[in-house]
Amino acid sequence: MSTEDKIDALIVRLHEIEAVKFGEFTLKSGLVSPIYVDLRVIVSYPDVLASVAGCMWEVLKRNGAEFDNMCGVPYTALPIATCMSLNNDCPMLMRRKEVKDYGTKKAIEGAFTSGQTCLIVEDLVTSGASVMETVEPLNDVGLVTKDVVVLIDREQGGEARLRSHDLRLHAVLPLSRVLKTLEAKNLMSAELVATVKAFIAANQTGPNASGNEMGAAAAPTPAVFKRDSYEHRATLTENKCAKDLWNLMARKKTNLCVAADVGTAKELIVLADKIGPEICILKTHCDLYPDFDDAFGATLLELAAKHDFMIFEDRKFADIGNTVVGQYSSGVHKIADWSHITNAHIVPGAGIIDGLKQVGLPKGRGLLLLAEMSSAGTMAKGQYTEDAIAMAAKHPDFVMGFISTRPSAWKGAWSRGLVQMTPGVQLGGGGDGLGQQYNTPDRVIKECGSDVIIVGRGIYKAADPVASAAEYRKAGWDAYVSAL
Repeated sequence: MSTEDKIDALIVRLHEIEAVKFGEFTLKSGLVSPIYVDLRVIVSYPDVLASVAGCMWEVLKRNGAEFDNMCGVPYTALPIATCMSLNNDCPMLMRRKEVKDYGTKKAIEGAFTSGQTCLIVEDLVTSGASVMETVEPLNDVGLVTKDVVVLIDREQGGEARLRSHDLRLHAVLPLSRVLKTLEAKNLMSAELVATVKAFIAANQTGPNASGNEMGAAAAPTPAVFKRDSYEHRATLTENKCAKDLWNLMARKKTNLCVAADVGTAKELIVLADKIGPEICILKTHCDLYPDFDDAFGATLLELAAKHDFMIFEDRKFADIGNTVVGQYSSGVHKIADWSHITNAHIVPGAGIIDGLKQVGLPKGRGLLLLAEMSSAGTMAKGQYTEDAIAMAAKHPDFVMGFISTRPSAWKGAWSRGLVQMTPGVQLGGGGDGLGQQYNTPDRVIKECGSDVIIVGRGIYKAADPVASAAEYRKAGWDAYVSAL
C-alpha cells in the first residue's frame, strides 16, 4: 500500500470510529464549531492506534528529525508515544500534569541526561498552547526540544506559534487533507467542507494565544506567507527570463511545473503536447533520453510556443566556470540553444555563475541556484542557503531565482523579483523510499513562500496525466490567489 493510500485509509477509519465528528460542538472557549476532533477514542481501537503511531514515526524519519527520547503531552498523546516507543526502541519520558507535593516531586519522570534532545508527541495542534506547557518543564530539567510530531494539525496558527519558539512541527494530517479525503469518499458534502474551512479561517490563533487544543480563539495571525502578484513581481526583476515567466504565469493562470522524468525523448514529446495547456514550465533531464537527437530542442520549442510554456533543463551544473561554458553551450545536448532555464549548485563558488552567464545571458536565458533541496539529509541548508542568496544578489541580470523548499523562513532579505521553485510536491504529501520528501501545493505556496510547484510522478505516472495536471494546476493557482 502506498503512503497516500495508507493515509486515506487512516482518515476513513478515524471517521468510522468518530474520532472526527461533524455537527455543532461547543468548545471550551465557548465557540460553536462544526467539527470536533476527539482522538481519545483511539485507545479502544488497537489497529487505529498502531496505524497512528506508525504514520507519526514515518513522518519524523522522512523529515530527518533526530532525538534521544520522547515525551507525550498528557493525556491523549501518552498511548501514542508509548506505542511509538515500543515499536522503535526509543526511550520515553512522562510529564506529570499535576506535580505531587510529596515523594520526588518530579515534573518529568523517566531516565534521562541533561542536554539530551527530547521529541514532543501530541495528538492534535490548534494553537500550540498545550505543547508549550510540556516544553517548559522539559527545558527546566535540561532537556532540549526541537521537534514536535502530531497526528492532526487544525491549521489554525499552531505551526507558526511553535516556529516562533524554534520548534519544528511534523504533522501527518493537515486538517485540509482530512476534509479533502472525506469529501472524495462521499463522507462529507461540499457544503460542509466549505463550512468547516470558513470556521477555521475565521478562528485563527496567534503566537500569544492561550487555551486548549480544541479550538480556543484569539487575535487572528494566519500562518500564510503574504505575497505580491506575479504581475507586480515581473516589474521587480532584471532578468528577461524571469520577467517572461512572471507574465506567463499571470496570463495563463498556472504556477505548475511538471518534472517529466520519463525514459525517452519520444515519451517526453508526447507528454509535453498533452499537458502543455496546463503548465507554465516543463522540466527535462535530457541526459536520461537514449533517443536524444538534434531535432529534440527544436521540437520542444515548437510545443512550448504552441502551448505557451517555458523549458527548464534540470542540468544541475556543478563544475568550474571554464568547464560549464562548454557543457552549457555545446556537447551533445547544446542546452543553451533550447532551454529557457537551467540551474546550478554553488559548490564550485561564484565562478560557475560567471561561466554560465557568459553563454546564457546573450540568449536571454535564466539561471536558478539550488539553495535548498527536498531530499532527506540534504546539505543544502543553513550557511549554504545564505551563500546562494548572496551570490544571486551579485548577478541580478542572470540569476532569476532559486530551487528552494521554504524561502519564507530565510533570514536574509532577497529580491521580490526572484522566482522560488519547489520540487517534491504531491497532493497527498508523504515521501518515497529514496529520500524524497513531498509537500502539498497549498502548503508550499501559502506557508513555505514558493512561487512555482514542481510535480513529477504525481502527473507523469498518473493513469490520466492530463486530468492530474489540471488538478495540480488548480490546487497551485488557488493557493496563490488565496495568499495574495
